[in-house]
Amino acid sequence: MRTSLIQFGVDQDDSVNTRRTKAASLVRAQRDADLVVLPELWTVGAFAFRDFEAAAEPAAEGPTAEAMSAAARDAGVWLHAGSVVERAADGALYNTSLVFGPDGDLVATYRKIHRFGFDRGEATLMAAGTTPVTVQAAGATLGLATCYDLRFPELFRALTDAGAALLVVPAGWPAARAGHWTLLARARAVENQCYVLACGTAGTHADVPQAGRSAVYDPWGDPVGELPDATEQVLTVDLDLDRVAAVREEFPALKDRVL
Repeated sequence: MRTSLIQFGVDQDDSVNTRRTKAASLVRAQRDADLVVLPELWTVGAFAFRDFEAAAEPAAEGPTAEAMSAAARDAGVWLHAGSVVERAADGALYNTSLVFGPDGDLVATYRKIHRFGFDRGEATLMAAGTTPVTVQAAGATLGLATCYDLRFPELFRALTDAGAALLVVPAGWPAARAGHWTLLARARAVENQCYVLACGTAGTHADVPQAGRSAVYDPWGDPVGELPDATEQVLTVDLDLDRVAAVREEFPALKDRVL
């Protein structure tokens, strides 16, 4: 499987429509990939809390879904389109990931379970998802998680138990905790013997410098590819999906679980 992680920047001087057009163009450029991944909340910025309300849109029928559906179809790729600020039918806001098939159909959504901010920011402005989500895509079972979820290993164990071989984590992770981003992504790969695709955000938005450092780690925790900084780049790597079963057979730690 060839996967491309688009380390996209959120320029607050651009309109949301400009960002959608740019993201769609970047997706269409990845025609040689099987799976393409965008970061968390790239339409608005993960720390642009004051803009969440104005940026909210329906998950399945909003303008971002429409643009990403067309881009996935044009490129002929599976697309994890990062996440959007979803406005649900009851008016609640969610941080919701969207996954599209090569035909442009929306095949999965995931509402972020762990909201960041403690008593402010996302934690107070958005409702929490409740359900782990896996989806069959590009010949593999993907487990979906978002940014702050990375700190909670129970979610990733649930995704592994549901059959995930690839754990996909779009994020708007801050540069101040960049070391944690790398450490936790590798830890989730090692403990679950899965690939981890960690797609970060480039640049700075809402005055918060981003970690970037998008990376792919194999089921042994070794890097298949890593970006060194937070500049706008695309990381493309080829994955051997058979390696998941091979590592689990070679070092069958998951069989020794007690809890």
